[in-house]
Amino acid sequence: MKKYDQEEDLLSLSGIQHFAFCERQWALIHVENQWVDNVRTVEGKILHQRADDPYFTEVRGDVKTIRSVPLVSKTLGLYGVADVIELHKLPKSKTNHSYSIVEYKRGKPKPDDRDEVQLCAQAICLEEMLDIQLEYGYLYYGETKRRHKVQFDDFLRGRVKELADKMHQNFARGITPLPVKDKRCKNCSMAGICVPDLAKGNKKAEKYLTGLFDEMANE
Repeated sequence: MKKYDQEEDLLSLSGIQHFAFCERQWALIHVENQWVDNVRTVEGKILHQRADDPYFTEVRGDVKTIRSVPLVSKTLGLYGVADVIELHKLPKSKTNHSYSIVEYKRGKPKPDDRDEVQLCAQAICLEEMLDIQLEYGYLYYGETKRRHKVQFDDFLRGRVKELADKMHQNFARGITPLPVKDKRCKNCSMAGICVPDLAKGNKKAEKYLTGLFDEMANE
């Protein structure tokens, strides 16, 4: 199994949600270093401001809450920050704890798995760092104000590994995929830079050139 031992080999963990959603969006942000906010991204930043306090710890009963925890995985080659880690004290023990990982999101659960893969990637980081095993974690959505339990099964872990591997391949080659216009573009803050309408234009240009070459071949 390949390991990413050098700091310069690591990619941003938060990018895996962009990559799962749209590989072109991820490339524009993480390969070309471009970014545009919209209402949704600003709301997301505001939601994270409270969760991302690195000096905040809280103890309620048998649960200790730590916020803004640095994470890294040498097998995934990713680094980032967990919004919240909870340490649950195990009964009849003074030192042992179980761990829960919580990621804060604006809005509500998505129709795809972008939030789940980000949370699972965070869990894999924590597992490597602490030599532990996590069975599940939680996504907290600002719109529903509820936690949603995410099971870290073999399928989701495999999906995270597959996405991380392809992220590294695309980053190493500097690949920015061509735009594809579909329903994802409606709420994407990068649409103005991505210019997904060019996808249709590309097809027209390709058809025109194909016809032109055919005419030249028949002359």
